[in-house]
Amino acid sequence: MNGKIRNIVLFVSAVSMLFSCAGEPKATPNKDKAEEMFQRVWELYRVPKYGLFSEYYPGSHRPDLTYFNDSTRQAQEVSYLWPMSGVFSSAVLMAAIEPEKYTVYVDSMVMAMEHYYDTTRVPFGYQAYPVQFGKVDRYYDDNGLVGIDYIDSYLVTKNPHYLEKAKQVLTFILSGWDENFEGAVSWLEGVKDQKPACSNGKAMVLALKLYEATKDNYYLEVGKKFYHWIDKYLKDPERGVVWNSWLTTTSAVCPDLYTYNTGTLLQAAVALYNYTGEQAYLDNAKFLAEGSYKVFFKYTEEGIPYIADLPWFNLVLFRGYHDLYNVTGDPKYVDTMIKGLDYAWDHARDQAGLMYHDWTGRTDEKRRPKWLLDASCVPEYYARVAMIKGEVKTEK
Repeated sequence: MNGKIRNIVLFVSAVSMLFSCAGEPKATPNKDKAEEMFQRVWELYRVPKYGLFSEYYPGSHRPDLTYFNDSTRQAQEVSYLWPMSGVFSSAVLMAAIEPEKYTVYVDSMVMAMEHYYDTTRVPFGYQAYPVQFGKVDRYYDDNGLVGIDYIDSYLVTKNPHYLEKAKQVLTFILSGWDENFEGAVSWLEGVKDQKPACSNGKAMVLALKLYEATKDNYYLEVGKKFYHWIDKYLKDPERGVVWNSWLTTTSAVCPDLYTYNTGTLLQAAVALYNYTGEQAYLDNAKFLAEGSYKVFFKYTEEGIPYIADLPWFNLVLFRGYHDLYNVTGDPKYVDTMIKGLDYAWDHARDQAGLMYHDWTGRTDEKRRPKWLLDASCVPEYYARVAMIKGEVKTEK
């Protein structure tokens, strides 16, 4: 009898444990971090008066900004377009992993972006600062970012308005195309001194995503034109990285290296392999991944990997690594980036919970104002890590 009772007790305990485990929610540490940082950005940077965001936190910090063609400009009450795009991109990724909760944020960012939409010049396009505050330059790379955010928004929500906006952006960028040096566009409207990887790389990614959404061969061919131009004029054929720009006034390359330029060509190579099945594209993607890995990654004395570039620039490279991982299953490149990211989470954040610009934490940035672009890219990093680690599934 005692044996029977013991067996019954063991059976009941086993069943109880089974149901207890089945009822426990799946651990999603990276998704949780993405959500935490996303909300932090919206709480700390949002300027409700305009429905826009401040360039820095705290908003009273308004330094000179150096990312313009003609001169430095002081930060204003709301952000310039480039950092805003980081908020838009993160909203789209959050909506991809939890549409019921985050699609409303995508809609909000669409409304915010339209503050930058200039209809006084033809073709219409997005300028660097909200039109209500005056007329400023329109950069092709800025527009490429907006276009990518719109087409990604369409791929997540299937809202046809977002698809049309993405098409309009590409039309604006292509208005800057000329056949000098076999094609490509300049950095900004009306200034023809260079043909940079930033403008052409973003246009390339936008065109290929439009092909993914529409299956219209026109966009595939446009994407290929940008791809082959960058591959010919701006790729370092020995190291597997992408130079900054082609200088049209001197017929020479500007060899500066920024991670995001290699990242966009890597994204495009993977996309073209997926669309065409041609091995040459996958071979180039692997070449770019390994090249960027060798050129850009450094290590601290403790063995922590880092890249001495803007966190957002590195995010674009991470997008390329993520796309390649989805094809090959090789975690080498994504895992290295994730190791540095996780170290920064634990060792390089301030009192407000915002990440440092220097992810190694070797610079004390606890009381230093934080740039919107440095903060707004973090939710996308962790959303992608959640995808890579299998914490979330997306329909796309």
